[in-house]
Amino acid sequence: MNNNKQSDNNDFLQILRFLDKVPNSSQRSIAKSLGFSLGKINYTLKALRQKGYIKLNNFKRNKKKGNYLYILTPNGIFLKSKLAYKFMKIKFKEYEELKKEVEE
Repeated sequence: MNNNKQSDNNDFLQILRFLDKVPNSSQRSIAKSLGFSLGKINYTLKALRQKGYIKLNNFKRNKKKGNYLYILTPNGIFLKSKLAYKFMKIKFKEYEELKKEVEE
């Protein structure tokens, strides 16, 4: 269960980082860039939106009505920072464990 939550957090972090860099992406381009299925991106974006971590704005004048601008909310920016910190903490712990194994 804990491993599943960690995996979900890593997915959230990857998606939030991507949206922060390329906020006007389509779900298809997000999926392709991150190597996720389109369904997973759709599900995760809905969850992030429902939890208040992202906002969606669509381009009203754009002919492609499926294009959105994904904006990280202040809570989304905080979550991204928190998840990045946890990720780095886990990786540092793994590094220290491997370093001990190599030294033995």
